[in-house]
Amino acid sequence: MIKCKALELRSPGFSWRVWLISLETVITELWQQLINKHKNIMLPLETFKTMIESTPLVSIDLIVRNNEGQILLGKRTNRPAKGYWFVPGGRILKDESFESAFNRLIKAELDLTEVVSKFKGVYQHFYDDNFSEEEFTTHYVVLAYEISFNGELSSLPVEQHSGYQWLAESELLVSKSVHHHSKWYFQKDKQADLQFN
Repeated sequence: MIKCKALELRSPGFSWRVWLISLETVITELWQQLINKHKNIMLPLETFKTMIESTPLVSIDLIVRNNEGQILLGKRTNRPAKGYWFVPGGRILKDESFESAFNRLIKAELDLTEVVSKFKGVYQHFYDDNFSEEEFTTHYVVLAYEISFNGELSSLPVEQHSGYQWLAESELLVSKSVHHHSKWYFQKDKQADLQFN
């Protein structure tokens, strides 16, 4: 909220209220709002490459079931795992709270604003490649959540996936086109934190 000073001027028979707003206060407040709104902007490309080459990313994967118990998969258009069928999800951005990231991802991936979720576990995904053409690996620490969705596949976004399909667990587990990291959510002993439970 912008703070301002009020100066009341009086004349015989009526009162004038004049608001004097400090230009410095307005600029400072607007700048802070701009910073808060855009603090999760993507890093410059070279910085992002260095980060992926040097550190693990934290992400959220969404194990999406319909009323028939089938799992939603999207065919990835980007590396890593390009060309494979994969569960929806994405990384948590710097200075983004978990709740904000979760809400952003269900909106971006499924156009949902609210869901009931169940925590599935912590997983680690290691890839031999990365989003660029350069030679380094990608490492994700993944928080997996199970949710329900019964919307139309045609309504889903195509920025990250060239198509979508519903598969039964038994089908996705034997499919060579489903990435093994997505299969892990339906296999025993694949959680990263299993030995600590």
